[in-house]
Amino acid sequence: MARIVIAAYGSRGDIVPLTAFGCRLRNAGHEVVLTATPDLVDEITGCGLRAVAVDFELEHELDEENPLKAAKEMVLPKGMRKLGENLLAALHDVPADVLLLSPFAELAGHPLAEARNIPSIGVRLQPISTTAAFPPSLVGAWSAGSVLNRSAGRFATAMFDRMYGKTIAGFREQLGLPSVPQRTLRRRRTAAEWPILHGFSPSVLPRPADWRAGLDVVGYWWPQRPQDWKPPGELVSFLESGPAPIFFGLGSLMLGKREATRISELVGVALRKVGMRGVIQSGGADLGVVDDNILTVGPVPHDWLFGKVAAVVHSCGAGTMAAGLRAGLPAVAVPSPGGDQPFWARRLRELGVSSTTLPRPKLTAELLARAIDMALTEPAHRTAAEELAARIAEEDGAASVVAAVEKLVRA
Repeated sequence: MARIVIAAYGSRGDIVPLTAFGCRLRNAGHEVVLTATPDLVDEITGCGLRAVAVDFELEHELDEENPLKAAKEMVLPKGMRKLGENLLAALHDVPADVLLLSPFAELAGHPLAEARNIPSIGVRLQPISTTAAFPPSLVGAWSAGSVLNRSAGRFATAMFDRMYGKTIAGFREQLGLPSVPQRTLRRRRTAAEWPILHGFSPSVLPRPADWRAGLDVVGYWWPQRPQDWKPPGELVSFLESGPAPIFFGLGSLMLGKREATRISELVGVALRKVGMRGVIQSGGADLGVVDDNILTVGPVPHDWLFGKVAAVVHSCGAGTMAAGLRAGLPAVAVPSPGGDQPFWARRLRELGVSSTTLPRPKLTAELLARAIDMALTEPAHRTAAEELAARIAEEDGAASVVAAVEKLVRA
């Protein structure tokens, strides 16, 4: 038995997929701890895992009309320094034989693994390593050919090292480690073929041929339900009372009140235009539609809900997109600027699953109604989704993580 710590931080979509291999490691006899934001601790505990809370307090009050300022505050060096310090404090007395590091945890996690002299593995839901196949997923949906794609990757890496070099140096000093430039640390990990496992399907995005050894695409990690979870009675009654509805959700994305109201209203209008019922997930934007044919819900496991809807309209967060593909559903992509959403939206179009891409800031009821109609009436989208779902069903991403961890434990 090994003591495994999964060091993670972020939104629900960043954390709950990690319960897939967390539970699988537990079932294999290992002791597993997963760090998470305080609001997810009960849910993770309900899955049978030990959860350790890592909080992040904003220096300024949340701006209701520009809540994304909070996210920007967190990813600046000062914010990442505070987050890393909180993570190190939370794990100070937690024993570990292996560390699994999500992206937000890597800055403090690498020094922690070195200080404890234990191995670590990166676990990522997005491809951000340099390749000729595409630019880093966090820089958008464009692709400018192999040379420029690789240049973009190298530039992003250099900017990351420059931006966070002092932050990482601070963690090393705090842990009693010698001063080493961040660029040198990265080169050492590359030379050692530090393992990074990517939790998405190779059928959705194949592993780039020019990635170094140790970078692997292993398949999706499916969030586990709390053991005592039951669907809300109101939702069950709604689903049973009529034809399969359309799902609409923007995941954990936070929006200002005016924008959230605008999106909620246009979704209601679009669904009425196409004569469809809807299930709206409130999410981080606190969306809500009042209509006899539309039900607004809070967190609901997508593996349960998506088996009961006709199509999915979502922002292309990695987890929601994966759940829609797993269910074999045609999609309408509504990505927000920044992050990996435009990247995955483009991929859905290339795979033939999405009828169109509608950037969220430019979304209108007319455009959304037209896209939903295309998703439902053009059979090629559903066929592509169902064929992809069949391939995804043959993969076992969690098993690959268990195998990688146990290989390190035996070494």
